[in-house]
Amino acid sequence: MTRHRFLPLSLLSAVATASFVAVLLAPGEGLAAGDHDSHGSHSGALRTSQQAAFHDQMRQLWEEHVTWTRLAIVSFAGDLPDLSATEQRLLQNQTDIGNAVAPFYGKQAGQQLTSLLKSHILVAVDILVDAKTGNATKLTQDKATWYANANQIADFLSSANPRNWPDSLLRTQMREHLDETLKEAVDRLNGNFTADIADYQAIEEHILHMADILSSGIIKQFPQRFNK
Repeated sequence: MTRHRFLPLSLLSAVATASFVAVLLAPGEGLAAGDHDSHGSHSGALRTSQQAAFHDQMRQLWEEHVTWTRLAIVSFAGDLPDLSATEQRLLQNQTDIGNAVAPFYGKQAGQQLTSLLKSHILVAVDILVDAKTGNATKLTQDKATWYANANQIADFLSSANPRNWPDSLLRTQMREHLDETLKEAVDRLNGNFTADIADYQAIEEHILHMADILSSGIIKQFPQRFNK
């Protein structure tokens, strides 16, 4: 996989222009805009300590996913010296998520999920660079790639557990995650800090819901692993 690095704030000034904000926040390929999941909590009744521990582990990993993404955006926008270390920690989280599913679906599946998630992070960097350089065509292409990658993540997970993770549900969840993250990045880079903080609150609430869908699906698919 090609190695990317976050870039200095000087390369992001153009993201504030209205034309590129419109492109960034325009609906991506895949699900229709506004097509959100209406399901409630998928965690269900956690009957054993193993179920509760796995439920909490998935919540922690996915909350770290959005937390380190936010910290990277903040460091990126502020050209802070912790950017490289923050980037490394964010990428490590993708490995941690892959490792968490490997005991159920195998080491190769865990590595493939990690690869897809790292692409999810790295393509976002390309989108920001495109906005700076004013390359509207490439920005549109990279944004389509980002949303296509989200669909690949959803499809990959659904193929492993279709009964509990319908593809349409996971595509909706991933689509919402990307939409919210784009809004957070744009608001932060434009200095709309009140909106930026509200964006993160919505992101955090949604990712915990998504983590519950994933943990519940694994618990239902492998009940014998959680029956003590």
